[in-house]
Amino acid sequence: MIVILKENHTPQQFESLCGWLRAQKLDIQVNKGYRQTVLGLLGDTTQLDADLLRALEIVEEVKRVSEPYKKANRKFHPANTVIRVGGAEIGGGGEPVLIAGPCSVESREQILSVAHSVKEAGAKLLRGGAFKPRTSPYDFQGMRAEGIELLLEAKKETGLPIVTEIMDISQLPLFADVDVIQVGARNMQNFELLKELGRGSKPILLKRGLSSTVKELLMSAEYIMAGGNAQVILCERGIRTFETATRNTLDISVVPVLHELSHLPVIVDPSHATGIYRYVKPLAVAAVAAGADGLIIEVHNDPEHAMCDGPQSLKPEVFAEVAQMVRNVAPFAAR
Repeated sequence: MIVILKENHTPQQFESLCGWLRAQKLDIQVNKGYRQTVLGLLGDTTQLDADLLRALEIVEEVKRVSEPYKKANRKFHPANTVIRVGGAEIGGGGEPVLIAGPCSVESREQILSVAHSVKEAGAKLLRGGAFKPRTSPYDFQGMRAEGIELLLEAKKETGLPIVTEIMDISQLPLFADVDVIQVGARNMQNFELLKELGRGSKPILLKRGLSSTVKELLMSAEYIMAGGNAQVILCERGIRTFETATRNTLDISVVPVLHELSHLPVIVDPSHATGIYRYVKPLAVAAVAAGADGLIIEVHNDPEHAMCDGPQSLKPEVFAEVAQMVRNVAPFAAR
C-alpha cells in the first residue's frame, strides 16, 4: 500500500501517523520528493482501512499495490534512484555511463592496456571477469583471485572503479575492494547469493537471466533490496529466443518498460546480446536512444586471440567510435 501525504503536513502529524502505522506491525519506506512525501507500507495491509487513512488530514491519497515487488517499484519510490560509483552517476537521466573492458582478465599487460584505452575513450568504470561461468567445463574459467588483484592494480593506475562478476557466496571476501559486484545471467535467481548481497552496501549490477521475464528480474532485485541494499543496477543482456542469427535477442523494449515499472537505473549489454562485434555499435546507440542509463561493453586489445568471447569484443579504437556516437545521441534519448 502507498500513502501519499499532503504538502503542508506538520512534523507532528507525520510522526503521529508513522507511529500508528508501526503499531499495526507495518514497515514504512519513506520517500521524500520535491513536493510530495510517499509512504510505502510493507507487511500485511489487508486489514488496513484505506478509507480511514484517506480521511486523515495529513493524507492526500491511498493506493493499493498489486505487484509483488515493492522496494523496486516506482509507485513506492517515484524519483529515479541514482547510484554513485567513484565520479560516475548511474541513473537519473544524466549522460549514459560507459562501463568497458575485457570479458576476462588474461594478463597484467592486457588489463592495463585496455583500462588505459577505455578511460581515454570516455569509460567511467572498468569491467573484467576474474571468475568466468562457462558452458563447457573445459573452457577458460578465469584467473580468479589473481584476476581481481590485476583489476585492482588497473584501478590504482587509471582511477577507474572496477566491475566484476561473483559466482558464489564463498567468494565474497575477495570482493572487499571491488566497487560494483556483478551478478550474471546464470545467477540472477541464485536467491541465497542475492540475499547475502542484500546484507551489504556495495552497488550490485544485476543481469537479466537468459529466459527471464521482466517481473522475474524485478523480483530478483527485490531479494537484494529486501535485505537493505538499495544500490541495484538492472542490466538487459539479451534473452534466448528462437532466433539464431545472433547469440541472444536484445530486448530494447525492456528499457522503457523497466523505467516505467521501477526507479532503478537500467543499463544495456550489447556485447552479450549479439555475440558479434559488428552489431555492438548500432545496438549500443539504439539502447541509449531508448533511454538506457548506461552501457557495459566488452573491449579487448587483441580480440582474435582472446581467451573468452573474442568475437563480440570491440577493439579500443572501435570502442572510442561507439563512445562518441553515444555522446552524440544522448541529448535526444527518450527519457
